[in-house]
Formats: sequence, structure tokens, C-alpha cells
Amino acid sequence: MKHHASDIHTLAGAYALGALDSEEAEAFTRHLDQCETCRQEVVEFRTTTARLALAAAEEPPAVLKQRTLDAIDGVRQVPPRLNGPTATTSLGDRLRRKALPLGLAASLVAAVSFAGLAAWQHQEAQRAEQQTRQAQRSLDAVSDVLAAPDAETVHGKATNGALTTVVTSAGQNKAVFTATGLPAPAPGKTYQLWLQHDDTMLPAGFIRQDGTVLVDGDPADATALGLTLEPSEGSPRPTTTPLLLMNMPA
Repeated sequence: MKHHASDIHTLAGAYALGALDSEEAEAFTRHLDQCETCRQEVVEFRTTTARLALAAAEEPPAVLKQRTLDAIDGVRQVPPRLNGPTATTSLGDRLRRKALPLGLAASLVAAVSFAGLAAWQHQEAQRAEQQTRQAQRSLDAVSDVLAAPDAETVHGKATNGALTTVVTSAGQNKAVFTATGLPAPAPGKTYQLWLQHDDTMLPAGFIRQDGTVLVDGDPADATALGLTLEPSEGSPRPTTTPLLLMNMPA
């Protein structure tokens, strides 16, 4: 079984993409046993196909899908195949006819996948920029409370040993919570803050590790601030014994 280099490339592509029937696959497998270059071609095609399949899993943006559908009307249609005299074809000819549309399909998948990847990268960049802006706004709000002329401070200690501080500003109607020495929570758990209004504990945000966070909610009428260990997504009401329940600054 002899083939030129271009034939081997075509056969390897058909073999790697699974386009051969059982008779063709058996014949080509026997050929691979005697051709190192052909085996390398098959490995390369299979690797490329796997990468394309992985990239194609990324959902392309809706605008790209619509653009592709709109372009269908402008694509020249291939005339129907006419029955003609039966001709004897070689294995290579049959494989090349199968490999060509598969190669074109792989190229199309690659083009769509790269477009989807570019869209994903753009979305990730926008998400990162949005997170940066949110972090900056939060940092500015914390700084405003700490620097407020009417800032009031209360210190406390949680039952797990963490040292805590609450700073409030009546003028800004905001509060800031700081924790030092906060042990890492168990997997699937997080520290949740609470503001006590009369006998009701309202969710007031999270603190994932040592540091300072802006307390969510209205601290104006709150009498105490609590800290509990909750599931990572948070809870509408405390589900564990408070690690901390400290009076708010007067």
C-alpha cells in the first residue's frame, strides 16, 4: 500500500476523525504498522481533534450565531449528485473524499471556537474590570467611615480567639468590621455578619478571612453585631451559636 505524502496526510485525517468503515480502517491500520510517519500523522490529527472538541464546548456569543445564520442565504448551494456510471475507486480515493468534508468541518469548528474564545476573554476582562471597580468603591467607603469625624469604635473578642473591631459613623450611616486572627473556616463554610435589630438578626455580609469589610445593612437602629459560621452561600437566619455578639457603638 503506497501513498504520496499528501495522500498519507488525507488518510491520517480520515483515520483520526473516525471516517473509515471497518474494511478501510483495517487496511490502514496494517499500513500504520509499517509507516512511522503515518503513525505520527494520526497522533497529531487525534490530538488536534480533541483540542477542537474542547474549544467547541465554549458557547459562542449569540451575535456570532445570528451572523452565521444570516449568512446562509448568501452561500452557494451545491447541486444534487447525479447518478452516473459506476467507477472503480481506490482506497485512497474513497478516504480522500471522506476526509475533505471532515477537514472543512474541523476548520469551521476551529473558526467558531476561536471566535467563542475571544468573546469569552472579552467577557472575562469586563468581569475583572467590574470587580476592580467594586473593590475600589468598597475601599473608598471603608476609608470614609474610618476617617469620619463622628467615627465611634468598639473592640471585642470572638470565642475562636479572633480580635474584632466595629467602627460606625452616624453621619454616613455605615459600619466597618475588622477581624484579626480569624481561623480559616472548614470547607463549605464561611463567616457571616449579623446586625441585631430588637430580637431579630439580619444578614450583614461576610468576612472570608482576616481584614476589614463594610457591614451590609442599616446600622442606625442596630443594638449589636454578631458573627457566626454558616454555609458558604450564607443563611437568612443564624444556624450556629454566635462566635461574637458585641454591642454597637453608642
